[in-house]
Amino acid sequence: MNLSPGLDFETKLVAKVNAAEVLRRELTAPGYSAAIVNLGSATDAYQPVERELRITRSVLQVLAEARHPVAIVTKASLIERDLDLLAPLARQQLAAAFISVTTLDSDLTRTLEPRAAAAARRLRTIETLARAGVPVCVNVAPVIPFVNEPEIERILEAAAAAGATGAFYTVLRLPWEVAPLFRQWLQAHHPQRAERVMNRVRDMREGRDYRAEFGTRMKGSGVWAELIRQRFDKACARFGLGRGRFDLREDLFRPPRVGPQLDLF
Repeated sequence: MNLSPGLDFETKLVAKVNAAEVLRRELTAPGYSAAIVNLGSATDAYQPVERELRITRSVLQVLAEARHPVAIVTKASLIERDLDLLAPLARQQLAAAFISVTTLDSDLTRTLEPRAAAAARRLRTIETLARAGVPVCVNVAPVIPFVNEPEIERILEAAAAAGATGAFYTVLRLPWEVAPLFRQWLQAHHPQRAERVMNRVRDMREGRDYRAEFGTRMKGSGVWAELIRQRFDKACARFGLGRGRFDLREDLFRPPRVGPQLDLF
């Protein structure tokens, strides 16, 4: 669509306003077999515009009606709005949340994620969800060498204290136009360590800014990727965190109704 991965991505939004309608149609298709739906894996399911459009909520309403398993990835506290849907789903082992916590450093948050919730607010969201019975995994992402990578253990400890029971991570990914955008950010905010950061990124990507091969694109490869994995595994064991998987039920599914729907929520 000829949009940049920077401010265009945040300000020129394309909304799938009929998402719930399409989902309902798909779930009622002959032969449909329930499998976990993941909301937010491509872009956050609770962007600020969701407060007005309520697309994610409408999708959750259809999934709740159908007793369909769902996992949500977000860094936004707006997910708490939908606890009236998520908590009953979780009681049936049909819902889980993955809350992304990139850093506990408020100064780093302001430059790296200037329009996202602060770490303290995200930790409160983990606590709120966990207290409501929704299983929560902390998503430490992206892990950036020499930037937030030293915080891995502290983030996991704070998330476990807030009620998270699982943890997941990804190392920094720089596909296509994202690579020059990130290098600009490094030069603007961490010029003295910029070269060292990029060298370490390339160490984990076989000498390139990014490699997209399945199986390594999320974690990288090589010595430094292995060191991160070992640190992460040891910290998870220390703080009692599972490795980011929840077994959600797929056997309770029932096709949702078709035709005009009453809003019961």
